[in-house]
Amino acid sequence: MDNCIFCKIVNKEIPSAIVFENEDILCFKDINPVAPVHILVIPKKHLTSLNDLTEDDMAVTGRIFVLIKQLAAESGVAESGYRVVVNCGPDGGQEVGHLHYHLIGGKPLGKKIG
Repeated sequence: MDNCIFCKIVNKEIPSAIVFENEDILCFKDINPVAPVHILVIPKKHLTSLNDLTEDDMAVTGRIFVLIKQLAAESGVAESGYRVVVNCGPDGGQEVGHLHYHLIGGKPLGKKIG
């Protein structure tokens, strides 16, 4: 996607504070963090939202969640707790049209969701 900011980050057209990268996944620090730890985890393949996932994406989605667990441990929030957020669509609060997961922690996050 030519106008997708996250695709531009994947293609190194826009700098970011990368914390992990492999063939399929890129993780970088959020530029507007809501907590001391706020990492965005994205598939490199452009998917607009959760609604675009297919069975072909199951492997990378599974690896993303294992990676989130690893990043939480490396960031020092695995024991105290953290939140993983995925917003889907405008009414769900999604601001960037590229599937992404927020790993948030490092402070009490308030009321439970759900």
